Amino acid sequence: MTDYKQCIIIRDDLKLSKGKLAVQVAHAAVSSMEWASKDDIEKWKKGGQKKVVLRVKTLRDMFEMKEIARKNNLPTALIKDAGLTQIEPGTITVLGIGPAEVDRLDRITGDLKLV
Repeated sequence: MTDYKQCIIIRDDLKLSKGKLAVQVAHAAVSSMEWASKDDIEKWKKGGQKKVVLRVKTLRDMFEMKEIARKNNLPTALIKDAGLTQIEPGTITVLGIGPAEVDRLDRITGDLKLV
């Protein structure tokens, strides 16, 4: 059976609190899943809904990662904050990619560091 996972990528430059970061990661996990195929979602669920949280240095790095993922036909979701607490409205905080096959994701995100 092929392994599936989801990657959530945060921006290191924002320095969000742990609670704020947890909420943004949750938004990305749900939102990018909504763009995945039903088949990939089912396989991912059967495998335990594996997720990994990674980081990039800047917003530009995040946009580059999103474009690479989209060119590889992977589900993606950029999350913009409402700006009610710690950051300005419309700030892009995280990127969700997947769920998808681990090998496909690792080719794109394999060089990123864990949070």
